[in-house]
Amino acid sequence: MRVDDTDVKRKMNMVMEKINSEINSIKPSPSPIRATPLQGRGIHTFPFAIAYADTDAGGIVYHARYIEIAERARMNWLKSGMPPPGGDIGFVISELSVKYKKTLRVADEFAVETRVTGAGAVTLDIEQKFVKSGEIYAILTGKAAYLDANMKPKRIPEWWKKYF
Repeated sequence: MRVDDTDVKRKMNMVMEKINSEINSIKPSPSPIRATPLQGRGIHTFPFAIAYADTDAGGIVYHARYIEIAERARMNWLKSGMPPPGGDIGFVISELSVKYKKTLRVADEFAVETRVTGAGAVTLDIEQKFVKSGEIYAILTGKAAYLDANMKPKRIPEWWKKYF
């Protein structure tokens, strides 16, 4: 009996759609950690709960997911009281380093703490810590460059600086 490749592909697509639908329907449990707005030179806290989609087959958080979760935390931080960049692109990550200290696992609830550690004319130094029960599980450090509408580096506007 000959297997029709088109039929196999169609069935695989149906299975993948079902899996993706189930993954997207997973809602993290309510966390006792609440997001906090950045109020001038402070730390922004972003709560997160690990789902199966964040892990490898052993239930350990896949290393690249830390970067995605950190990006969600940065976006939440930028939206929490800071004005939009107008016609500019705004801040984009230009450098990034990750230090993994402990393993996060499926169902872990933790917070990403984001803070600015330094500012130049065009860039910010940012530190993000993954904290669970007072212990640091990972630290991301990086630079975010401010870009204008043409994707060119631009001096950080003065009105932004009060937030750092």
